[in-house]
Amino acid sequence: MLDITTVKMHLRVDGDEEGALIGGYLEAAKAHVEQHCDRKLVDGDPVDPDEMGLTRDVEQAILLLVGHWYSNREAVVMGGAPSAVPLAVDRLLWYRKRF
Repeated sequence: MLDITTVKMHLRVDGDEEGALIGGYLEAAKAHVEQHCDRKLVDGDPVDPDEMGLTRDVEQAILLLVGHWYSNREAVVMGGAPSAVPLAVDRLLWYRKRF
């Protein structure tokens, strides 16, 4: 499973001041991925069809999601013309989603 140290390295964050905030984003991102894919994340190989291993693409989706939430605390970027923030998470997870 991804740990807070890896996430902080991805975010380029030193120190522990924002550890609780980043930890919250990490847990929320894992829950988002589980809900999006309708499967439970597991370390190692899944043993049940309702489980999904934490592969590199899934890890990257989690890191991108945490990075997005950390950098963009609102759904819209302001400054000049407001615009939605593009996100690659759906592309990394789309084939894992159950229909």
